[in-house]
Amino acid sequence: MLVHVLRSHLESEAGTGPGWLAGLADPAVAAALACVHRDPAHPWTVAELARAGSVSRTVLATRFKKVVGQAPHEYLTAWRIELAAKQLRKGEGTVASIAQAVGYSSDSALSTAFKRVMGTSPRHYREHPESADMAQIR
Repeated sequence: MLVHVLRSHLESEAGTGPGWLAGLADPAVAAALACVHRDPAHPWTVAELARAGSVSRTVLATRFKKVVGQAPHEYLTAWRIELAAKQLRKGEGTVASIAQAVGYSSDSALSTAFKRVMGTSPRHYREHPESADMAQIR
């Protein structure tokens, strides 16, 4: 029933904008999104995500960008940063352990990506989550 409601919404005018929900209507993009959400720490390549959706890299990259509004690697980064931010807000783990959990090889790699996306460092965000530019991850 939920799937039917989602498909109906996606086929209506309300569901025409780009985003992950719109991506669920495209089987290849939905397969790639499922991979990313199932295992965000995996070092996903467009080739792997394309194989999951049974399409070429070019087809996936083009459709993903059109339907979701971001390239696959941009979406993966945004999703990882969103997961890291959630863990930081909850006070769960060290920055290094969070980095590893969301797919970064070190706390400095996470810090670089986090600052680029959120506008602040993970440590500062943990202390002052309200100071980050949350609009950047949406």
